[in-house]
Amino acid sequence: MSEHRDGRRVVISGGASGIGRAIVDQLIAQGSRMLVVDVNEAGLSELRSAHGDRVSTSAADISDHDAVLQAVNGWAEEGPIWGLVNNAGWDRAARFVDTEPGFWRRVIDINLYGPLNLTHAVLPHLIRGGGGRVVSIASDAGRVGSSGEAVYSAAKGGTIALMKTLAREHARDRITFNSICPGPTDTPLLAGFDETGKLQQALERSVPMKRLAQPADFPALVGFFLSDAAAYVTGQTISVSGGLTMHG
Repeated sequence: MSEHRDGRRVVISGGASGIGRAIVDQLIAQGSRMLVVDVNEAGLSELRSAHGDRVSTSAADISDHDAVLQAVNGWAEEGPIWGLVNNAGWDRAARFVDTEPGFWRRVIDINLYGPLNLTHAVLPHLIRGGGGRVVSIASDAGRVGSSGEAVYSAAKGGTIALMKTLAREHARDRITFNSICPGPTDTPLLAGFDETGKLQQALERSVPMKRLAQPADFPALVGFFLSDAAAYVTGQTISVSGGLTMHG
């Protein structure tokens, strides 16, 4: 198991459900303290009940830079920040030609401006602290494209490029930046694409391992990237897709 120093403090977006909730539960079990930023107030309440004072929560909208800055800076007054996990995401399946700018703005606000805002807020604390970790949950859609997800793919591709650029800019600050790209994953977001379940069945047939990813398939890799063991790993993009996408 990767090394986790007791009490290391990590910010995560979208940690109230799905992949984010699985990440929060595992990191706290390994000794971290977390600030969870999510608009899902019911989910945040469940986290507080489950983890007590090891988790702090904020209902800030990650597309609002000022709100994110206030949440992060307020939590930083209680102790140093070690890491950030940009996890929150949202999309709705539609052909690009059938979408409109209001939809584009929402997708980009959450999936690109969210990581921009959070990284911009957390990064000064990591620099002052002498190092740290940033992990972004991107998507294979940002690596290879995904039918019906043109704007989402563009935003996730932007997040991957952001992590690579910051990895170069801040290597001397001992801060690493890496991306994890889920393939099709059994979350409420995917369920919202197709209530009939036919899409899920088709995806399961196309994945070499013949199943969708589960939220529990991601926390160990996130934990590794946040750990001391990953100090020499930066600017990398790794897919967790059951073999659906392979890169070399």
